[in-house]
Amino acid sequence: MEWTIQELAARAGVTSRTLRHYDRIGLLAPSRVGANGYRYYDSTAVARLQRILLMRRLGMGLSAIAKVLADEVDECDGLRAHIAALEEERDRIERQIRSVRHTLDALQAGAEPRMDVMLAGFNDRYKEEVISRWGERAFQVSNDWWHGKTLDQQRAWKRDAEDLVAAWVAAAKTGTSPTSENAQSLAARHVRWLSQIPGTPTADGDRERSIEMVKGLGDLYVDDPRFSGMYDDDAGARFVRDALHAYAETRM
Repeated sequence: MEWTIQELAARAGVTSRTLRHYDRIGLLAPSRVGANGYRYYDSTAVARLQRILLMRRLGMGLSAIAKVLADEVDECDGLRAHIAALEEERDRIERQIRSVRHTLDALQAGAEPRMDVMLAGFNDRYKEEVISRWGERAFQVSNDWWHGKTLDQQRAWKRDAEDLVAAWVAAAKTGTSPTSENAQSLAARHVRWLSQIPGTPTADGDRERSIEMVKGLGDLYVDDPRFSGMYDDDAGARFVRDALHAYAETRM
């Protein structure tokens, strides 16, 4: 049995453009291409797409996914790892359900909900990713820092972040080079913004790991679906990535 690219895209909930992009970067090739130029996908290709979508859902970038698939020896071991990750996600959602149910039950009973219980499962969205990249301390310190802020302080921080994003978008639309003084000034501002987050390499003054972090974030802005739309379009995200890479390599 085979599906055309349109059939696979519809069933997978992605676009044909996405599948063609996966083919271009060597992530998912069609099983065959017909004489009419149509792409066809068999069950092996669909199984590979399933794994790609699972890893995307878990927040992995395309380059990381490609490395996992390239380095993998046993496909079954890979699937077992995906199951374990999905079970962790299920457990997180169940914690959220319990915390919301606790709040509802307390309010209905006229009691005051426990504040720590109300937030269980809501403050660890990026926990595993942060720990894997920068360690347990980075997550714990930055998490405590964020939740120690007042609501007004959190709103002010988010406004600063939005202003920075807007400045990047405006610069990208002028067509300036990522290595221009304007772009590099924004990159410096971006790094200063990161350095305000306790527990991160930039806050700790760890030069080598800071360079790695800045370049890694630049890659995330392009590869990760959670961030790739942040800078208006793909061109904007690539502009930010290239500017951060240039800054990290020459000025940090």
